[in-house]
Amino acid sequence: MTLEVAQDRDDAQGSPVDEGQRRGARAGAVDHVDVLVVGAGISGIGAAWHLRRQCPDLRFMVVERAQSFGGTWLTHKYPGVRSDSDLYTFGYRFKPWTGAPIATSEEILRYMKEVIAENDLDRHIQYRTAVESASWDSAHNRWTVEMRDLTSGEVRTVRARFLWMCQGYYRHEKGYTPEWPGMADFRGRIVHPQEWPDDLDVAGKKVVVIGSGATAATLVPALAGKCAGVTMLQRSPTYFMTGRNANELADTLRQLEVKEEWIHEIVRRKILLDQKAFADRAAAQPDAVRADLLANVRLHLGDAAPVEPHFAPTYRPWRQRIAFVPDGDLFTAIRDGKASVVTDRIRSFTPDGIALESGDVLEADVIVTATGFNLNVLGDVAFTIDGKPLDFADTVTWRGLMFTGMPNMVWVFGYFRASWTLRVDIIADFVCRLLRHMQEMGVERVTPQLRPEDQDMRLSPWVDADDFNPGYLLRGLHLLPKQGDRPEWRHTQDYWLDKDILPAVDLDETTLRYA
Repeated sequence: MTLEVAQDRDDAQGSPVDEGQRRGARAGAVDHVDVLVVGAGISGIGAAWHLRRQCPDLRFMVVERAQSFGGTWLTHKYPGVRSDSDLYTFGYRFKPWTGAPIATSEEILRYMKEVIAENDLDRHIQYRTAVESASWDSAHNRWTVEMRDLTSGEVRTVRARFLWMCQGYYRHEKGYTPEWPGMADFRGRIVHPQEWPDDLDVAGKKVVVIGSGATAATLVPALAGKCAGVTMLQRSPTYFMTGRNANELADTLRQLEVKEEWIHEIVRRKILLDQKAFADRAAAQPDAVRADLLANVRLHLGDAAPVEPHFAPTYRPWRQRIAFVPDGDLFTAIRDGKASVVTDRIRSFTPDGIALESGDVLEADVIVTATGFNLNVLGDVAFTIDGKPLDFADTVTWRGLMFTGMPNMVWVFGYFRASWTLRVDIIADFVCRLLRHMQEMGVERVTPQLRPEDQDMRLSPWVDADDFNPGYLLRGLHLLPKQGDRPEWRHTQDYWLDKDILPAVDLDETTLRYA
């Protein structure tokens, strides 16, 4: 991969960039970069850090459609918004986390801001920039990317050798809300947590939160005591895990005045080991794990609400994500009478609330639909390969990060059963190693390609629905690539496999075709 620079060489080496250029104000100009990173959330900022450290001679740009960095943590503004993964593993491996394990969005944004400032990443980022199309040209071995400045409305072009898609997996602009009969008749407000309005005041109002996942479990205790009453209405329950929002090992190591870098690594490894033991036990002894989880909920709830049916899912543990409830705040709110839970199905909305299939009616002034995401596949960008529109569902994944027929492109898709960012770091190591390998070989294109022996390989969906089946994924599974039954073509979703296999992948293996 040759280094191509269209702007000042000094800029690539670290000199300040004119603000108008950085924001894409040069109408009609064509920028040339070695790597274009799409998205400035937890994945994109991680990619930028690794490029700066591991590939300092490559020119890169990060584009983000929002007004700032942060992704999920910028988009979500609903009351109490917090992580549902511990920050020792959700944080980057290179940046120690020093706060409580379960963090607020403000704390996570502050952490990311420090990463950007400490590593001079801001000059590489262009905000309010939406990628609309990406076209690969094999004759020139590059992507031509059309993007719109959302402030000025101008369209500009960037030509890139390599695309690193870090935009996540759901649409930030609009959450998923099912269509129920009678919604138009409801006289109150219906809001999705992803689109929480600044002017919403719940004081003195009856609130119903539809949903049972991590978002609902966060919203209910955050609203409890601030409104006339809040009810969590769920069609089916979720498994919850509770614990103190603290890490005893980290606290002990700090008392011993151990360096924060060491604390971060030690605690990170211990949490990962414990998570693996729990996941293995959930697979081997699902009934025992279920009993333990329900007993813990019962301990927090007391007699305030029955565990059955409200907190006893019918599926085995870890078939969907297990939400962590720090300090048991959801159950405390129910036990103290500040919140309630109803397990039922919605028959229709009414002018004053929700009619349930059981015949009961929930009165409401505000209804919050914590009902999930709309899947975003490759940023909803229109891709073409040598003039032919890409149907992403026709591709086969290469180890869950590259795809057949798509040259010079990687998509970061994190873990379901572990922190998303763990895979960000692993993929970043791989991408940087691949880019350096291509430079050393003097090649400019790499494309995953099925071998002759793979042509009759059995294909299956992007994820096994019998193993993991959240609604947002099942609704969009037909849009996603396939996976095969051989290691190179699997999307394992297994951190313990990836951490050993991806660093050891032979970059000259025959599944990767260079040109």
